[in-house]
Amino acid sequence: MIQADDLRFFLEVARTGRLVAAARALGVEHTTVGRRVSQLERAAGTRLFDRTPGGWELTEAGQALLVHAEAIESSLLAASEELGSARGRLSGTLRIAAPDGFGAFVLSPGLGPLRTDYPDLTVEVVTETRLSLLATREFDIGIALEEPTTRGVRSRPLARYGLSFYASPDYLSRRGRPAGLADLASHPMIGYVDALLDIPALRFLDEALPGVRPAVQTNNVTGQWMAAIAGLGIAVLPDFIASEDGRLVRILEEKTMERTYWIAVPSEHQRLARTRAAESALVELVRAHRHLRAA
Repeated sequence: MIQADDLRFFLEVARTGRLVAAARALGVEHTTVGRRVSQLERAAGTRLFDRTPGGWELTEAGQALLVHAEAIESSLLAASEELGSARGRLSGTLRIAAPDGFGAFVLSPGLGPLRTDYPDLTVEVVTETRLSLLATREFDIGIALEEPTTRGVRSRPLARYGLSFYASPDYLSRRGRPAGLADLASHPMIGYVDALLDIPALRFLDEALPGVRPAVQTNNVTGQWMAAIAGLGIAVLPDFIASEDGRLVRILEEKTMERTYWIAVPSEHQRLARTRAAESALVELVRAHRHLRAA
């Protein structure tokens, strides 16, 4: 007889592909995870994982069980949420994972309506511009710069946003204003640390200035914004960050870029009322924002 509690261990191994990672997420020893998975396989009467050098991979039987295990998990989460909240009110914790720029300049300042509607709901905003942020699935809603490929996550386009070249007035008075892209070769550029950049959509300079290596590199857009304000060079910045900042000037107005934010929700959280409420709030936030366009 399959024990429901064993499914927790099965799901975590299925999502991480490794015993150690699953154990870390569950807060137990990896030997415990291995023992519970083996116990589940004996109860199911079949092997659920192939143990490979690259990790634990679901067998055909494991794939079949995964659908039911996620449905059970989703039902338990929804029941727990409903029983733990007063009628008509949402409580608990909602975690939103987002890239640095969106999290700091759009999401955090725009949480007011959600907090007004659901004052008992605690909102956690976790920011990082790395693909690994969504791979952990440790979020209720994720915002991504590319369509997520994580298994068991439903995603759709959320918003389009523009980017332009910006520099400080002081910098332009010292170095002159570029008249075209070719002129940028003689200017110090500000961009991402190439070795830490695992999202192709953020390779703005590669697109506009192939072969140009940024003179100042940071691992997040906030650092690039501040470096541009300090007059260290020219940066490609989202218009929702820089266009209304009086400390920066938009240059090369004819050269702009556009990117898409995606919204992602793990399958086990899709039925939760707090997730649905937050997803609706994000759609409204994008619709009301002057520098974002609904995708």
